Amino acid sequence: MAVLPASSALLSSCTGLYYGSFVEEGGVLRVSKGEFQQVKGEKQIERDFVVIRGDSMRYPIGIFKTPNNHYMANLMQCTHKGCELSIGGGIFNCPCHGSEFDPSGRVLEGPAEENLKSFEITADNENIYVHGS
Repeated sequence: MAVLPASSALLSSCTGLYYGSFVEEGGVLRVSKGEFQQVKGEKQIERDFVVIRGDSMRYPIGIFKTPNNHYMANLMQCTHKGCELSIGGGIFNCPCHGSEFDPSGRVLEGPAEENLKSFEITADNENIYVHGS
């Protein structure tokens, strides 16, 4: 099983998206739960979502953290015409035709009619594992 560092963390200030680090191990993406923590001044706050994108990925994956500390991962590709989605206000938004999806990938607003591709998530004390990516 090869272990490849697939991405480094960086913050995109113009969109407010946080691109987290991950490691790919045999088709499973391992993301540290620490990617959801941010230090601002003297305070540590929790991020609601992290985006991961590697060189071999055509579209990024958005990972949302729920209030009860569960995680949901979806491919950020609109099911209407394939545009790359953005994240804002706790939902996935399509900049091409206006479709919106909730954090679990369900269609909130069309023209998209199909839910987003979702990934199975498992977790332990330190990491989140995105399966089937």
